[in-house]
Amino acid sequence: MIDEFLQDDDYTLNAGLIDAILATVEAGEHGRLVALLEPLHEADIADMLEQISPSERENLLILWGHKIDAGVLSELEEGIRDEVMRDLPDAFLAEAVRELDTDDVVYLVEDLDVPQQEKLLEKLDAVDRVAVEQALTYPEDSAGRLMQREFVVAPNHWTVGQAIDFMRAADDLPEVFYDVIIVDPMMHPVGDVRLGMIMGTERDVLLIDLMPDNFRTIPVEQDIEHVAYAFNQYHMVSAPVVDENGRLVGVITIDDAMEVLEDEVEEDMNLLAGLGDEDLSSRVWRTTKRRFPWLAVNLFTSVLASMVIALFAETMEQIIALAVLMPIVASMGGNAGTQALTVAVRAIATHDLTSANAMRVVKREVLVGLANGFVFAVIIGIVGVVWFGDPMLGVVLGLAMIANLLVAGLAGIMIPITLDKLGIDPALASGVFVTTVTDIVGFLAFLGLAAMLLL
Repeated sequence: MIDEFLQDDDYTLNAGLIDAILATVEAGEHGRLVALLEPLHEADIADMLEQISPSERENLLILWGHKIDAGVLSELEEGIRDEVMRDLPDAFLAEAVRELDTDDVVYLVEDLDVPQQEKLLEKLDAVDRVAVEQALTYPEDSAGRLMQREFVVAPNHWTVGQAIDFMRAADDLPEVFYDVIIVDPMMHPVGDVRLGMIMGTERDVLLIDLMPDNFRTIPVEQDIEHVAYAFNQYHMVSAPVVDENGRLVGVITIDDAMEVLEDEVEEDMNLLAGLGDEDLSSRVWRTTKRRFPWLAVNLFTSVLASMVIALFAETMEQIIALAVLMPIVASMGGNAGTQALTVAVRAIATHDLTSANAMRVVKREVLVGLANGFVFAVIIGIVGVVWFGDPMLGVVLGLAMIANLLVAGLAGIMIPITLDKLGIDPALASGVFVTTVTDIVGFLAFLGLAAMLLL
């Protein structure tokens, strides 16, 4: 029944399925709702819950009853997840979290009130509870919060055959794992061996003879942004997490690392736009509060740019064409600055822009700004001459364009580099500063040259 609604080409649920689910909820048909939701992946159900309104979501959860899978909760955006968990009985949540890996349990309970945390944690097995409580003691954005405690280890003297026999006999292996971690008697990881390598090797071969040379461990308090970078940079599938004494305490897998990488990209995009931690499901008041501060900063910087214009009020009164053409220079500079800024912020985040190559990149952006400045100076200069019939006005417009695009490229690369050196997230405030610089320089160059050459 669900096949008619699925869009296999882009892995999204079409509007027909969502409409059918909402119609089923409105009609109160519990059996049909279960039939529609049961074939769906947990991530697809989470997407559906995020796309409908709060009242529709509440009605759906009431009709669905306590059939919701705990995995769905771990797939939800934070704001929606907290809302859904508030609507579910504590007894159901406590039972549901027992099915999850420890990293998913940590994700679900870390933002709950302490009393609700205790109610959920007391339902866990003693070993899992200790693991979750230990994870909650680590910094919020650290490897300790991200790691899971379910992993497979083998002593460094085992053979392939011993490892296979152990895994076949074990009844508590993780549902998904990629490597067997090799440890010494003090539980220090010394390497790992991929499962595929184990299955394709003779039984009497020592595991240590199969370990790759590029083995890496993750410190338990390392920032998750650096963890995600390491996974992406070194093509890691999983990595052991070690405490301050080098002992194995957990493992991070590729799915968790890539989720962090996606979150970091989303965060950078939001910060570049002057947004906070928000998404499409955020409430109006919460979104308004988060956007207001940077809009206020932008208002202040806009006043500064307006003050520059006010310095040339008499010039503009004498040459009306300046008021018509002035936004062109400012807009081109703003766009050029944003282009350089976007490249710089992403390059800093991926460690591609460092002190070793910073000057070369700055030089490149200056040359790009100059090149584009000359090209667009010719174009806009001709436009100015044709439009207003004044060759000197075209010259002023062209010179201002060259100056502003040059400064835009320089500001777009230097401002994020400077903020990064000061320990400030370059995505946080670069956009406002770059826009301010390009506006002020653009107005100064255009109106200043006009005052000197046209009057």
